[in-house]
Amino acid sequence: MNNVAVISLGGSIIAPDKVDSAFLKQLNQELRTYLKEDKSRKIILVCGGGAPARVYQDAMRAIKEDIDSEELDWLGIRATHLNGQLVKAMLADLCTDNLVTDPTGHINFRGQVLVAAGWKPGFSTDNDAVILAERFEGKLIINLSNIAKVYTDDPKKNPDVKPLDSITWAEYRAMVGDSWTPGKSTPFDPIASARAEKMKMRVVCADGRNIPNTMDILYGRTFFGTLIGSENA
Repeated sequence: MNNVAVISLGGSIIAPDKVDSAFLKQLNQELRTYLKEDKSRKIILVCGGGAPARVYQDAMRAIKEDIDSEELDWLGIRATHLNGQLVKAMLADLCTDNLVTDPTGHINFRGQVLVAAGWKPGFSTDNDAVILAERFEGKLIINLSNIAKVYTDDPKKNPDVKPLDSITWAEYRAMVGDSWTPGKSTPFDPIASARAEKMKMRVVCADGRNIPNTMDILYGRTFFGTLIGSENA
């Protein structure tokens, strides 16, 4: 199954403060056009949690001082299920499987679209995307968020950062570290990064709100974003 595109669809663009229905409507139209042109094409969409995850995690922190990080993760995971179910309903006629909440479980993938969401604590949905890419022979993951490129440092903390067109896994992982904390904001999850490097995958990080740019990535055209990893990473 080498004609599969894996998209990690960040919750920050599905529901930045509330569900962005205008964005989802446009994405729906563009993805349908892409799939209709070639029936052998398949897309795996892995949905993040966005605002619902943050709202409930912040509420839990306000209610209880000593919080188990696993409990925070579960709140985030349930938020991804909400977003995932919405996206699955949007593409229901092309997606014959139920919402995937365990990327290692039984999956038919008979339709052109597979929609997945969070699995279990310890990592973000980026890691689920890597597992599904590995399982269905996808070597490129399109990681869509509200960040246009990977920078040399956190732009919110360092005004002298520079955007990167490409970066090796070793360089990227040196920046983001190896540990995961619930709600952690990095262009691509550290746990997912370790797995992707091991599998010699490439990840494109781009601003998912720019749908024409997303389609350029899918079609293999010139795009605006950052490529992590390479053919011989």
